[in-house]
Amino acid sequence: MAVLSVDGIRLAFDGVVAVDGVSFEVGESELFAIIGPNGAGKTSIFNVLSGVYRPQQGSVEFNGENLLGLRPHRIASRGMSRTFQNIELFSHLTVVDNLMLGRHNHMKYGALSAFLLLGRARDEELKNRSAVEDVIDFLELEQWRRFPVGLLPYGVQKRVELGRALAMEPRLLLLDEPVAGMNVEETEDMARYILDVREELGIPMIMVEHDMGLVMDLADRVMVMDFGRPIRTGTPAEVQADPDVIRAYLGEQHRSVAS
Repeated sequence: MAVLSVDGIRLAFDGVVAVDGVSFEVGESELFAIIGPNGAGKTSIFNVLSGVYRPQQGSVEFNGENLLGLRPHRIASRGMSRTFQNIELFSHLTVVDNLMLGRHNHMKYGALSAFLLLGRARDEELKNRSAVEDVIDFLELEQWRRFPVGLLPYGVQKRVELGRALAMEPRLLLLDEPVAGMNVEETEDMARYILDVREELGIPMIMVEHDMGLVMDLADRVMVMDFGRPIRTGTPAEVQADPDVIRAYLGEQHRSVAS
């Protein structure tokens, strides 16, 4: 059963087409990757899914509900969360505080109750902090929990970014270049956490990434984009063996790997 169904999306800005006729589905617990050269339309697809952009044509259904026309916070409230290529954390806040921001959709009390921290607000605070502690344990962030995020190593900051998205308890997770700028060790760590999200939490994911080794190792299926259009969707092995994909993006060195 498809968690997300995208059909015939077309997005243009002043006549410049960013996404042209894109269709795909994401199944339960699937890791679906989108790859392509810079400017291929990958991030534009994410912005459509999360409600930042509204396409001129096509449809997006998430768990059977049409998302087009909904504002980003409404889409987030339905269980879609996202990480960003450029870290979007509050550098002066601690790891715990940044993760608590991911719980905003689960906080059911008003400003006065929050200020007084009595009754329902206190109970909700304890419940949400317990959820954050689970994320800290899951991503092995315990030693950095009280540090301001801006003082942490880059790879740890990227892990906190993932943690904030997980704190939302998503039903679909969008990963925008989760290992961009990381060294080999940090990339291996992030790959392990992404696998844990799929295998232990069962959360379906869509990943945009330029690290082809990571994509081919982790993804169940891959969609290759070029100039806003999909040129091939299939398993990693199928994609690596496709002549059009090799010519447009992967390069000749992948021909020998796939053969």
